[in-house]
Amino acid sequence: MRYQVKYRRRRDGKTDYRARIRLINQDKNKYNTPKYRFVVRFTNKDITAQIVSASIAGDVILAAAYAHELPQYGLYVGLTNYSAAYCTGLLLARRVLKMLEMDAEYEGNLEASGEDFSVEPTDNRRPFRALLDVGLIRTTTGNRVFGALKGALDGGLDIPHSDKRFAGFSKENKQLDFATHAKYIYGGHVADYMKTLNEDEPEKFQTHFSEYVKNL
Repeated sequence: MRYQVKYRRRRDGKTDYRARIRLINQDKNKYNTPKYRFVVRFTNKDITAQIVSASIAGDVILAAAYAHELPQYGLYVGLTNYSAAYCTGLLLARRVLKMLEMDAEYEGNLEASGEDFSVEPTDNRRPFRALLDVGLIRTTTGNRVFGALKGALDGGLDIPHSDKRFAGFSKENKQLDFATHAKYIYGGHVADYMKTLNEDEPEKFQTHFSEYVKNL
């Protein structure tokens, strides 16, 4: 049997075509209606969140938000952790709703309590729906991609989801621990590690969290 080379973007570790086909397939009776995806990607120093639709000519980006924008809103360090992912998803949600003039109608969750939240449709316009596109990220419980998802949900987007992959979900109880999830959203897990590291290895703390120390 002949060896078949995978598509280039799959070889590069950029695109999961099996998932992509299922995410962009549109019902035939919806004609040219865009099917939006909430795309989250991570690099070593940044987080990218986008609202994307597919067309024959290629993907069309409706709106985007980046973690490197967060210093404008008061978050200067730790721009790739769970908290930053949450903030990036939240920023994108508010941005796209404002663009579509739906921000006043769908204010989202005003309190980041860690509880699961789904936006309720109003009498006028239905909420903006997008499907989560994680690419080739391993969807383990507590992954940062679900932090971005939680931010987008709290921002007022309608994204089909389950709470089983949020940080704080217990396999034994089959329930989400809201306090643990809120701790991750507010960076409590990072604060705990910083405290432990500062007590055990002060020199490593000064190196590892140098930007944080600089911005105190």
